[in-house]
Amino acid sequence: MSEPLLRVVIGTAGSGKSTVAQRLAKEHGAAYLDKDTLGARFVEAALSTAGHEPGDRESNAYYREHILPLEYDSLLDVAGANLRLGHSVVVDAPFTPYLGDPRFIADAAERFTWPAGLHVEVIRVRVAPEVLQDRLRNRALERDRWKLANWDEYWTQHGGRPCLWAGVHLTEVWNQ
Repeated sequence: MSEPLLRVVIGTAGSGKSTVAQRLAKEHGAAYLDKDTLGARFVEAALSTAGHEPGDRESNAYYREHILPLEYDSLLDVAGANLRLGHSVVVDAPFTPYLGDPRFIADAAERFTWPAGLHVEVIRVRVAPEVLQDRLRNRALERDRWKLANWDEYWTQHGGRPCLWAGVHLTEVWNQ
């Protein structure tokens, strides 16, 4: 059996990262782990229970401080379980809050006991801001309402943040 690989597909909401991630998972016979599929129902229930709008994430400090870290921890823990079983994994999530931490991947590998020497490939899906805005409008999801209503703030925080993760192979793909 060959060593498992971890591919992390990152990008803003609407960039096309899920399409890229699903294609990679299918091409390589890898497990496909999508943050929203794994956690959206729990996130919405937690936000509602705490008295917040279930679709409000970017502007919600409660979400960012209490729920978002649990979402990513769960996602990376499930990735680790698959990797330890020898299965390659494709993770599909924005990772925006963590892109500026050079040790993020190394720390995750240690915390979630990923196999030693694991090769991590990061594929960043990029898109022009006007194309992204059109895509978010067209898909008309509740969770995109704040993004569109506060476009300049959203794009500043999420659109151009560099990925500073050390020890990964980073590839950028433009999806126009």
